[in-house]
Order: sequence, then structure tokens, then C-alpha cells
Amino acid sequence: MQNLYRTAAVVTIFSAIEHGLGFLYRIILSRTLGPEGLGVYQVSLTVFAVFLTATSSGLPITLSRIISKHRARGSKRGEQAATTAAITITLLVSLPLTVLLFLIKKPFSNVFSDPRCADLFYILIFGLSFTSVYAILRGAFWGNKRFVAYSLVELIEEIVMIVVGVALLLVFQTGVADVNLAAIAVLISYLCSFSIALVYFIAKGGKLKNPRGEFLPLLKSSLPVTAMRTSSSLVNSFISVLFPMRLMSAGYSSSRALSEYGVVYGMVMPVLMIPSSLIGSIALVLVPELSECYYKKEKAALSALVEKALNATLLIAGLLVPFFIVCGGDVGAMLYSSAESGRLISLCAVILIPMSITMIATSILNSLGCERETLLFFLLGAAAMLACTWFLPKYLESGALCVGMACDYLITSICSLVLLAKKTGALRSYKYFLRLAAAVVPVVVLGYFLRKFLVLYFSYLPALALTILAIGVLELALFSALKLLDVKQLLRRFFERKKRAKTA
Repeated sequence: MQNLYRTAAVVTIFSAIEHGLGFLYRIILSRTLGPEGLGVYQVSLTVFAVFLTATSSGLPITLSRIISKHRARGSKRGEQAATTAAITITLLVSLPLTVLLFLIKKPFSNVFSDPRCADLFYILIFGLSFTSVYAILRGAFWGNKRFVAYSLVELIEEIVMIVVGVALLLVFQTGVADVNLAAIAVLISYLCSFSIALVYFIAKGGKLKNPRGEFLPLLKSSLPVTAMRTSSSLVNSFISVLFPMRLMSAGYSSSRALSEYGVVYGMVMPVLMIPSSLIGSIALVLVPELSECYYKKEKAALSALVEKALNATLLIAGLLVPFFIVCGGDVGAMLYSSAESGRLISLCAVILIPMSITMIATSILNSLGCERETLLFFLLGAAAMLACTWFLPKYLESGALCVGMACDYLITSICSLVLLAKKTGALRSYKYFLRLAAAVVPVVVLGYFLRKFLVLYFSYLPALALTILAIGVLELALFSALKLLDVKQLLRRFFERKKRAKTA
């Protein structure tokens, strides 16, 4: 278990750095491209994600689970055959799809309301096969518990995209539209990560074996996951078209409608997705362990791992909710110079709880072979999201998307928790959640009134800094008092490591 914690800590560090850099790059893009350009960029990425999801999304997690099964049985050949089958499947789908999209380029471009979106999409589509195979190699690293390699390549991909993007947008004068340059940076990062992953795979003795017997298990398990994630990408793509259309039907201009979409998905969502780096690290490390416990029928160990994962996820989200509710307006103003984005960050902060539960619970359920059930839960949540996007923009503007996301994640998280309870026998995390709520609510209330008081006597930045400090202290006190976080143990470990470092 200690080794598991250490691995999770290392992966979390890599993931935090990656998401931190990506977040900074998103700020650069928002200031360089503007809300409208960011909307165009986001729409193109969203549509591209549909095809990327269709060609590979369900295969990596399924491959990691099948590799875990072969590892439990001691079958090295089975691991290699499964990897070969996954690569073969993704190439058989991605290569013909890429060719077809270029053959129908003119009619397909009419899908986009803005021709700039089509230009960006066809830049990205060059990398479809490369990044699809890279996703499979990541799945092989995952199943073999090579978490550092998995995380390091992801980090390098992010760094390459940022370096190339900043160079093209801010340093070199190319004469190419800024949104196109941003897409070129993404394409180059895809090619780079594919190359590094392939070299590492071969260097570590990765081999391709006859995939006979592995196609059917891979397809059977991966299709529901692929269907769920492809549906998710399709829903997001549909929303990127539907939401501006509904705003325009309410009297908005095309430019204003794209800007509203860009604010939510280009500014607000990157902030709300901050916990995903930590939750993703937990899922990355736990999924192979959960799969092995499941196949070995170790129910007690399985139940303990699930409970720890859920509690850690709730803690991460609970720590951030007060900051976003109280200081969300300041975050939007400082990062994006956008009061609207700050208002939405504050309003959407509570979504972090069901969103985080959905992320970890879906990963856990997929590792337990519940792909069909997670697909059904997703469809229920997506229906609520689409209904909100259709009916509410006229009344709530960009807030319609936030309400839709809240409904989506709430439905999905509740359904997932009910199924997890059935799979593991019982879930005691609801007690942890109640204690978390008892800590978070007072922190939010006190932080809100303290912020109001401090701005009367201090200038903007000192008042914000004091508010953040006060929220942090209040959280540590209440979380420790309610036994949500063992502050004394954390401090003891910190000083012990510091002492060992000095001794060494």
C-alpha cells in the first residue's frame, strides 16, 4: 500500500505540472485569441475529439485491464498479443477515416458555422492515426504499471505544445492566422508524443505478437467505453453548434454567441477541471490494482481501495470549492480579464463535487467490467445537458451550460455510486461526505463575509491574499477537527523527511 501511495504521489506531481502548464497556456490563448477566437479553437478541438474518441478512447483502458488479467495469470505472450490487437484495431479505423474526411472535405466543412473552424479541424486531423496509436501505447504502459513513463510522455506533449504555440503566436511573424497557429502547435505535440512513446515501447522490450484470440475480448469490452466517450464528444460537438444557434435565435449576433461559448469552455471549464489532474492520478494508479483485485476475487481489498479513492476525491474537491465560490470573481478577472468568467466560476464551483465523483467512479466501474452501465449513466446525464442547452439559453445565456453540466454530473454521479455500492457490498463514503459538507459550508460563509469586510479596509490584492489565507486556515482547522484530514500526521511526515534529508 505504501508503494501505491508513493506511485500516486509521483504521478500526481507530473500531472499537476502538466495541468498547471496547460492552464497557463490557456490563459495565453485567451489573451491572444480573445473570447471569439478561443471559441473557434474550442469548437474545432471538440469536433476533432469526436473522431479521436471513436478511433481509440475505449481501447487504452480496456487494454490496461486485459494486460492486468494476463499479468495475474503470468502470460507475457497474452500481454503482447493484446497490445498488437489494439494497435491493429485503431489503425484499421483511423487511417480509412482520415482518408474519407479529406475526400469529403467540402461537404463536411459545412458542418461548421464558421469556416475558420473547418481550417483548424483539417490541420488537427493529420495527427489522428498518430495520436490514436499513442493512446494504445499509453494503455500498454498503464497495464504494465509504468506510470512514470505514462506521465512523463504526457508532460512532454504538453510542454512541446506550449513551447511551439508560444513561439508561433508571440515570437515569429508567420502571416498565418493565430487560431491556425494554435492548431499547428497541437499537431506537432501529437507527433512528438507518438514518437517518444514508440521509442520507449521498443526500448523496454515491447513486441508485437500474433493477436489471434485477443480481438474479440478487446472489442467486447472497449465498444461500450468507446460508445460512451464518442457519445460524450458528439454531445459536446453538438452543444458547440446548438448553444450558439439557440443564442442567435434569441437575438444574439454570431460573434457574441461564439464568445459566450468561448467563455464557458475556454475559460471557466479549465479552472473547474483543476481537480481532474489529481483525480486522474488516483485513477491511473488504482485501475490496474482494482482490476487485479477483481479478477482475483479479493472483495475486501477491492472495497477498501474504492473507499479510499472516493474519500480522496471528495477531499480534493472539498478543499477547492470554498476558494472558487468566494474568490471565483477574482480568478476570472486576474486570469482572463473577464468579469463574466469570474461570475460563472463562482456559480459553478459546487459542480466540482458531482463532477469529481463522476470522474473517479466511472474509471473504477470500467475497471470492474461495468462499461455498459457507465454508458447508460452517461446517456441519462447527456439527455439532461441537451435539454438545458435547448431550453435555457434564452433565459440564462451562458449560465444554461453551467446548469446543464450540474444536472449531467449529478445524475451520473448518483447512478455510479449506487452501482458501486452493489459491486463492493457497501459504501461508507457517504459519512465522509456529510462531514465534508459540515466543514465546507461554514468556510464558504465565513470566507464570503470576510472578503466583504476586508475590501472595505484594504486594497484589492491584500484583501484577496488575506481572504485566501483565512480560507486555508479555516479549512485546515475544520477538516482536522472533523477528521477529514490528519494535519498532525502530514506535518510529522514533512518534518521527518526534512530531517532525513539533512542527515543524508
